[in-house]
Amino acid sequence: MLETSARLLRLLTILPSRPAWTGTELAERLDVTVRTLRRDMTKLRDLGYPVVATPGVAGGYRLTAGSTLPPLLLDDDEAVAVVLSLSTATSHTVTGIADTATRALAKIERILPARLRQRAAALRSTTVALTGSPPTVDPGDLTVIAEACQSSHRLTFGYRDRDGSVTTRTVEPHRLVHTGRRWYLVARDVDRDAWRTFRADRIDQPRSTGIRFLPQDPPDAAAYVAAATTTAPYRYQARVRINAPAAVVAERFPPTIGVVEALDADSCLLVTGADNPAVIAMHVALLGHDFTVLAPPELIDEVGLLARRLSAAHTRSSATVAGDE
Repeated sequence: MLETSARLLRLLTILPSRPAWTGTELAERLDVTVRTLRRDMTKLRDLGYPVVATPGVAGGYRLTAGSTLPPLLLDDDEAVAVVLSLSTATSHTVTGIADTATRALAKIERILPARLRQRAAALRSTTVALTGSPPTVDPGDLTVIAEACQSSHRLTFGYRDRDGSVTTRTVEPHRLVHTGRRWYLVARDVDRDAWRTFRADRIDQPRSTGIRFLPQDPPDAAAYVAAATTTAPYRYQARVRINAPAAVVAERFPPTIGVVEALDADSCLLVTGADNPAVIAMHVALLGHDFTVLAPPELIDEVGLLARRLSAAHTRSSATVAGDE
């Protein structure tokens, strides 16, 4: 009996690792006959695991979704990854997610072997989250939006603009994008016949209209949100060639601040925006790499002004130090 139980546990670790297994493959992995494997599969079904068997030469076994969530078996790395993910799921961008994650984490930590508990404790005790107060999104609203994206059903909802005005929107949803602090919906606005980004925390009571649609040339959702949040809202949109690898510049300009595109191995194009060109000039100058402003003219003028101010400050400072000596 003990040998059978151990084999069933091993079988549960193997089944979810692939979409499907042939009976021969599983029997060889477990070092049993195909007949014994069939009996083991029957026992798993009796325990509530939804194992589906497909007959024929190309048939096999697969673990599917059932009406309830059966116990899961995780290997060491998977268990630590789940613990770490739950530990960091406290960004509060989704209402109530921190409490839910804490409850799930407590259940998992209670049954972790000592060796894994030590690894997980080390990660938790030495990891500090830099948190702020991002706007939160109702998990039910996110679910409605996500399901509409997946099923290609039109959505309707109230939307609060930046100036606080509320309008009713009907959209064809494409993707949800999470930037770390905010959730965005990328969708085609039906009434405006144009692609738009909508901050999920400004969406009120989303609901499916039940009307299906065919996607019309949807954009790359992540790139679209990056462009919409880094340049579109601002008065000045800057294009700057920087003599540094894209990976280096991207460390200082994350996707929510600027879009970085590699031109070659040693240079890249930075696209960013601001309401004041002086802000862009200062940030680019502080990168510490040579750069060329391609647009707009106001930023070129601002870089010249900054250069003159810094040069004059250097001259005055040098003269002051020399006088003191």
